[in-house]
Amino acid sequence: MVVEFIDAHRDRFGVEPICRVLTEHDCKIAPSTYYAAKTRPASARSISDEALLIEIVRVHSDPTIGRGLYGCRKVWHQLRREGHPVARCTVQRLMRTVGLRGVSRGKRFVTTRPDPAATRPPDLVERDFTATAPNRL
Repeated sequence: MVVEFIDAHRDRFGVEPICRVLTEHDCKIAPSTYYAAKTRPASARSISDEALLIEIVRVHSDPTIGRGLYGCRKVWHQLRREGHPVARCTVQRLMRTVGLRGVSRGKRFVTTRPDPAATRPPDLVERDFTATAPNRL
C-alpha cells in the first residue's frame, strides 16, 4: 500500500522526500526498502494465486458449471474433480478478494419489526450522552 502511494507521487516529489515525510508521520519506510520492494520478484504464492484465480473465476462464472451460483465449497470440489490440488481455505480467500460469492437459499429472518403506530418514549437527556461523573446522566 505504501509502495503504491510512493509510485503515484514519485514523479512530482521524488522517493526520498516522500519517505522522509512518511517517516515523520510514523509510517517508517526507508528509500532502500521501497527500491527493494520494487525489484523483488513475485512470490511463489502470488504466482500460484494468479493462476488459480483464473480457474476459480472460470468455474464460478461458467454457464454450464457454476452459473454464478457456486460458493467456495462447490468451487473447491469442482477444482479437485478437474485435478487442481488446492486447499478450501485458499479458494475461500481468493474468492473473497475478488468479491465472488455463492447464492444462499431462503430469506433473511427479521426478528424485530418496529410498530410505526407506537409512541416513542420521551428523550430525557436531549441526545446529550456526556456524563460529568458516574451515575450523573
